[in-house]
Amino acid sequence: MPLRIAIVGTGYIAHTHARAIRNTPGAELVAVANHRAESLAAFADEFGVPRQYADVPSLLAAGGLDALVICTPNYLHAPQAIAALEAGVHVMVEKPMAMSVAEAESMCQAAARSGARLMVAHCWRFDAEVRWLREQVVAGRLGPIVRTKSYGVHAWWGPAGWFTHRALAGGGALVDMGVHAIDTSRYLLGDPQPRSVYATLGTHYGAYDVDDTGMLLITWEGGVVSYVESGWWQPHTDAPEAGTQLYGRQGFGQTFPTRLVVPGEGGPVEVNPGFAFPRGEHCPQSMYDAQMQHFVESIRAGADPVPGGAHGLVVMRVVEAAYRSAASGKAEEI
Repeated sequence: MPLRIAIVGTGYIAHTHARAIRNTPGAELVAVANHRAESLAAFADEFGVPRQYADVPSLLAAGGLDALVICTPNYLHAPQAIAALEAGVHVMVEKPMAMSVAEAESMCQAAARSGARLMVAHCWRFDAEVRWLREQVVAGRLGPIVRTKSYGVHAWWGPAGWFTHRALAGGGALVDMGVHAIDTSRYLLGDPQPRSVYATLGTHYGAYDVDDTGMLLITWEGGVVSYVESGWWQPHTDAPEAGTQLYGRQGFGQTFPTRLVVPGEGGPVEVNPGFAFPRGEHCPQSMYDAQMQHFVESIRAGADPVPGGAHGLVVMRVVEAAYRSAASGKAEEI
C-alpha cells in the first residue's frame, strides 16, 4: 500500500514537494490543506489530489493519512507539526523548522512521545554535488578540515510577503537562506556540535523589519570555524545562491563549480568530477526527489530520517545565538 501523504500550503515549495511525491515509488499525494480556497482548488486540480481541507485540524480529523509535508509560513511550522505528530502522523517540515529553539524542542519532544518520525527539509544534503564533496572529505582527500566558507544569498533578488515580516517568519535572510549554508557546512564536516557564534546582521536593501545581510563565524567542536554569508538583494555572491568551500590541511574543495585542488607530483592538481557548471537549475527537482525518497524509505524502515528534528534543532541553536550576538556585539556560547 502506498504511503499516504498530505501537503499543507500551496506555494512554490509545495509544488516542488508535490512533484517529488509523484516521482517517489510507494508514495501517494492524497490530500492538501490551505486556507485560500482558490489556490487550494488550483493545486488539487494540478496534481490530482482527491481530498482538500481548509486547515490542518480538519485534515487530521478526517484520518486516512500517514505523513504530512509542511510548506507554510514559519510561524505555523511548530503548531502544525506538533498536531500531526501527536496524531501519529509522520512529518517533513520545511526549513527553518520553527521560530525558536523552544518551539523546535517541543517538536522533537512530540515526535519522541508519539513515535512518529520528524524530518527537516534541509535539502542540500541530497544534492549530488554536495554529496560528492562529502565523500571526498570522508575519504580524507583534503586532510583534516581547518575552516569553511558557505553562502546562502539571493543576488539582485529577494522575497516579499510573509518572508519579510518578523512576526510571521521569525527573521529574514538568515532564517530563509543562511540556514541552508549552516546545515550544509555542518553536513560536510560530519555534523559536529556548535560551540559559539559571532554574527553581524543588518537591513540595507528593503523597508522591512528583518535582516537582509548577515555574516556569521561559527566555531564547532574540535575547533573548525565556518564563515557563513546570508543575504537578499546582494549585488554579488561568490556562489550561485548556495555554495560551500572547504579548506583542508592537504587540499581545497568546493561546490558550484564543484572541484578539488589537491597536491600532485608537480604541484597542485585540480580534480574535476564532471558536473556541469553553471547547471541548468541551481535547485534541481532531483534533489527534492532524493529527499522525499529518503523520507518515505525511513518511515517504511521504522528509522529516523536524516536530517531529523535533532539536526534542525542544532541549526536553530546557531540561528538564535547569531541574533543574540548581533545584538550584543560579542560571540555567544551555545
